[in-house]
Amino acid sequence: MSVDMRRSVSFFVGVLAAIAAIVVVGAIWVGGARGFGANEQPGAVERWAMPRLRAISIPADAKQQPNPVADSPLVQAEARAHWADHCATCHANNGSGDTEMGKHMYPPAPDMRLTATQQLTDGQLFFIIQNGIRWTGMPAWGAAHGEGDHGAEDSWKLVRFIRHLPDLTPEEEQEMSELNPKTPDELKEEQEEKEFLGGGNSNEHAHHEHH
Repeated sequence: MSVDMRRSVSFFVGVLAAIAAIVVVGAIWVGGARGFGANEQPGAVERWAMPRLRAISIPADAKQQPNPVADSPLVQAEARAHWADHCATCHANNGSGDTEMGKHMYPPAPDMRLTATQQLTDGQLFFIIQNGIRWTGMPAWGAAHGEGDHGAEDSWKLVRFIRHLPDLTPEEEQEMSELNPKTPDELKEEQEEKEFLGGGNSNEHAHHEHH
């Protein structure tokens, strides 16, 4: 990179940093009057600044990183299962973000089927999964996925699935719903439904036979 180009990049980053500082100061000033809360929608300035701050937070070499995991039906199946178990609570099975958790974050979880997410490179998506995004509800999953190549591979598979989100089929979404984490109440309801369809509680049935 030439000296002039480095200066241009430094100037651009400096301008964005100054804008971010103005946004933060403005938020603090407003917050002093009415307080802070995650139940508000981000304002126009924040909506403009957030994707730009996200962009400069991702290293240039990460942006250019290609996905080493080839797409395949098996990769998609594994990624769907992983997404349903780990990601759907906030992002929904279909990536819409239309969940109780996702809607009440600040900022709300985005609809990942739309251009704002789909235009990111594979390397950018991978970096976000691994490292999270500051000042949002997106955590860093790198450590959770495990160290080394195996953990990174899980994240790359999720990138493949994110690319598939706009074309997710109703059958795939239904399959994922069976893999979503269940609350104790949901588990109890499922068990009661199984017992009803199976002709009642097996212990109760045995008790009647004994008498």
